[in-house]
Amino acid sequence: MEYLSHAKILQIKMAQGAKPGEGGQLPGHKVTEQIAAQRHSTEGVSLISPPPHHDIYSIEDLAQLIHDLKNVNPTARISVKLVSEVGVGTVAAGVSKAHADHVTISGFDGGTGASPLTSTMHAGSPWEIGLAETHQTLVMNHLRGRIAVQVDGGLRTARDVGVGAMLGADEFGFATAALIAQGCLMMRKCHLNTCPVGIATQNEDLRKLFPGEPAHVVNYFTFMAEEIRVLMAELGFRTMQEMIGRSDCMEMKSAIGHWKEQGLDFTRLLTKPEAGPGVAVYNCEEQDHGLDKALDNDFIKQARATIDGGKPVRIKAKFVNVNRTIGTMLSGEVAKKHGKKGMADDSIYIDGVGTAGQSLGAFMSPGMTIDLKGDANDYVGKGLAGGRIIIRPSDDSLIVAEDNIIVGNTCLYGATAGEAFFRGVGGERFCVRNSGATAVVEGVGDHGCEYMTGGIVVVLGETGRNFAAGMSGGIAYVLDEAGTFDTRCNMAQVELEPIAAEEAAMEASGQGGDLETHGRVDLSHDMTRFDAERLKSIIEKHLHYTASARAKDILDNWDTMRGKFVKVMPVEYRRVLLEMQAKSQAAEHEGVVTSVGGS
Repeated sequence: MEYLSHAKILQIKMAQGAKPGEGGQLPGHKVTEQIAAQRHSTEGVSLISPPPHHDIYSIEDLAQLIHDLKNVNPTARISVKLVSEVGVGTVAAGVSKAHADHVTISGFDGGTGASPLTSTMHAGSPWEIGLAETHQTLVMNHLRGRIAVQVDGGLRTARDVGVGAMLGADEFGFATAALIAQGCLMMRKCHLNTCPVGIATQNEDLRKLFPGEPAHVVNYFTFMAEEIRVLMAELGFRTMQEMIGRSDCMEMKSAIGHWKEQGLDFTRLLTKPEAGPGVAVYNCEEQDHGLDKALDNDFIKQARATIDGGKPVRIKAKFVNVNRTIGTMLSGEVAKKHGKKGMADDSIYIDGVGTAGQSLGAFMSPGMTIDLKGDANDYVGKGLAGGRIIIRPSDDSLIVAEDNIIVGNTCLYGATAGEAFFRGVGGERFCVRNSGATAVVEGVGDHGCEYMTGGIVVVLGETGRNFAAGMSGGIAYVLDEAGTFDTRCNMAQVELEPIAAEEAAMEASGQGGDLETHGRVDLSHDMTRFDAERLKSIIEKHLHYTASARAKDILDNWDTMRGKFVKVMPVEYRRVLLEMQAKSQAAEHEGVVTSVGGS
C-alpha cells in the first residue's frame, strides 16, 4: 500500500515482449535477503512468476484492476503493458475503454539475457508492427486522445525514436541500451548469477567489477536527443508532437537485390488513418475514472480526524454491488500519512451491510477493519497490506453458511499482511500469491493457494482441484474429513503432514529443551511443535469474529477434529526454514560455549 500510494505511474505488465505468454523464474540462489524482503518471500526459495495473471481473465477484470490502482493513488498514471503481435490494436482499444491512462507496446528485441532465444526469435514480433496497428485502431475508433502510447523493445538510436513517433508513439522506453551504456556486454547469462560486469548478479565479488556511472547514461540520452533534433529538422518538424502519427512521411526502402525482400509490402504498416475533424491523433485528454462516485469519499471525511489525530472512528455503511473497491481510497490516505505501519488496530472500523461489489478492501492498510454482514463479489482483500476483513451472512439470512458462497473468486490475491475471516465458502483461486496474510474460509474452489509464498490459510471445508500448485512458501491447514484431499492437492512442490497433538509435539521436540541427538540437532519435529496450538488459536479467532457454527463445532470436538486436519507444507520452504533454524541454534550454542569458556 505504501509503495502504491507514493508512485507516479503504476504499470500492469500483461506480458513481456521478449517472451510473450511465458512467466519467469528467479532461482533460489539469487533470492537474497534484500530481494526476499522486497518480494515478501523467503531467502533462498525460488520465486515463480506465472504466465497468466490470475486476477485478469477478461477486459472487465483488467478494467477493475485499473480502477483499484487509481483508487489507491488518484494522482498516479495507470499503465498497461502489451506485446506487439497481431490483434494488439483491439486489445489496446479495450485498454483505453477500461480507462487506462497509458499503454506500452513492447517488441521482441528487448528483454534480459534470461529470455529464452526460442521465445525471442519465434514468439515475439517487431515493435513497429504492433505500434502501427495500435495507433491506427485507436484513431479510427476515436480513442487515441484518451491514452498515451509508449513503445519499447530494443530501441537503440534516434532513428528508432523518429520511426516510433511517426508510427504513433507519444513516449519511448529504453532499457537494454541504457544498460549497455553502463557496461553491459550482453553475455545472455543474467539468470546464472555470473554476469562478468556485475549488473545482473548478487555475487558481491562480481558486483565490484561494475564499471557504470550515471554520466554514461546521461551522455547517451543527451546525444540521442541531439540526433533526434537533426532528424526533425531534416523532416521539417518543430516539435515531437507534430511527428506523432505522420506515417505518410515514411516510405519503404528496397533492399539491394536480396531474395528476402521479394513480396514485402509495408503499405498497411505505413497507412495513415483518417482522423476526421476533431479526432485526436495523440494523447491530449484525461480519462474519467469515476472516483467522485466512490463511497470512500464519504469515509475519508468521517475518518479525517482519525487519520490526522488517531482518534478511533466507527463508520456505518450500506453496500450495494455497484460500490466497487470499498476502503481502498481511504487506505491510500492512511498510507500517505502513516506509511506501511499504518495505525493502531481497529482505528477505522467500517460496519457494512449488504452486497459489496468487486475488490472490497483491496490494498487495505493496517489499522482498518471492514466488518460486512452480507456477501461480496470477486477480489476481496486483493493486495491486502494489513487490517482485518470479516464477512458473514446477514442476521436475517436463512442460508447454511458453510454450504454457500460468501465471497467470489481471487480473494486475497497478492496479500502481504493482515487477516481475513469468511464465514462461508470462497470461490476459485483463493489466496493466490498470498505472502503474509492469515485467512480462514469454510471451503474453496479450484486452484487455492496457488503460487503462495507466505502467510497462513485455514480451510474449514472442501477444496477444489489443483490446490497449492506452485506454492513455495507459507502454510495451509485443510480440514479433510473425507480423507481425499491428497487427490485434489497438487503435490509437485508440497508435502502433506498430520497435525500432531499438543502433548505429542511437545514431547517429540523435547519441550523446548536439548534437541541434540547422536551428535546432531534433530529439527524434524520442532517446526510442527506448535501446529495444533496455532491452528486452534486461529479457529478461535474465526469463531470470535464471525460466530461461525462450523468453527464452534470443530472447537467443541477438538480432540477428534484435530486429527482430520492436514498441513500443506512446501518442501523448499521447509528446507530453508530448517537451515535457518540450524544456523540460529548453532549460533546460540556457540555463544553459550564462548560465555562458559570466558567465565
